[in-house]
Amino acid sequence: MSLRRYAVAVMILLGVALAPAAASAADSPDRPSLLLAWTSVGPDSYRAWDAARTDPERRRGYHFDWSTDYCTGGPDQPHGYDFRLACWRHDFGYRNYRAGGGLRPHKDRIDAAFYADMMRVCDRQPSADRRDCARTARAYHWAVRIFGGSKVQL
Repeated sequence: MSLRRYAVAVMILLGVALAPAAASAADSPDRPSLLLAWTSVGPDSYRAWDAARTDPERRRGYHFDWSTDYCTGGPDQPHGYDFRLACWRHDFGYRNYRAGGGLRPHKDRIDAAFYADMMRVCDRQPSADRRDCARTARAYHWAVRIFGGSKVQL
């Protein structure tokens, strides 16, 4: 086999071998798009974030910060209302946008998603407790609107 034919054969084999990797990379959302999708307001965004939280394969390769202190200094379950996952997703948004150098343009959306997540918790409460739960969610939301992000420069 001539050198030229050999080179062509090698290039064809490399192309075939690398095609699946290139296709899977093209099918995967980029990190900023995924971060936006997982920190937006609404139940679909919450469910997508929660699915990634519970299935490391969905998030592998993106190197997101999944650490949390839940409700940072406040009770995680005030009056029995379990806001832990709402607080975790809020931490996820703040920590990852901060690490990328730009929390400020995303803070209002992340805070609004936090409030919506807590209100979904309230919607699952017995009707007699929903009003108190919503009042508590508003207080938590107010706190992050005023003080959220103040630990580290926005």
